[in-house]
Amino acid sequence: MNLVPLGDRVVLKQMVAEETTKSGIVLPGQNKEKPQQAEVVAVGPGGMVDGVEVKMEVSVGDKVIYSKYSGTEVKMDDVEYIIVSQSDVLAIVK
Repeated sequence: MNLVPLGDRVVLKQMVAEETTKSGIVLPGQNKEKPQQAEVVAVGPGGMVDGVEVKMEVSVGDKVIYSKYSGTEVKMDDVEYIIVSQSDVLAIVK
C-alpha cells in the first residue's frame, strides 16, 4: 500500500531518535523527545491550493526539519509516517 499525498502535502518518515546523549547518558523511553528531522518519502503535485499557486520545493529523499506540533501521524505496514503541509517544512538539511 502506498501513500500518495494530495495538493501541497508531504509524507515524511521520522528519523530514529538517539537513545544516548553525546556525553553517554542513556535516555529512558518515556523521556525521549521525537526528533523533528525526517526524510521525505512522497510529495504531492502542488498546483492550486486554496486559490494560490504552490510550487513544491522539497523532493523525495530530502532530509528536512519540520514544525514540532504539525502534521498527521499514520502507521502503515508497521512504519510510522507523518503527513504535513509543505508550509510546515522549515528547512532542508544538506
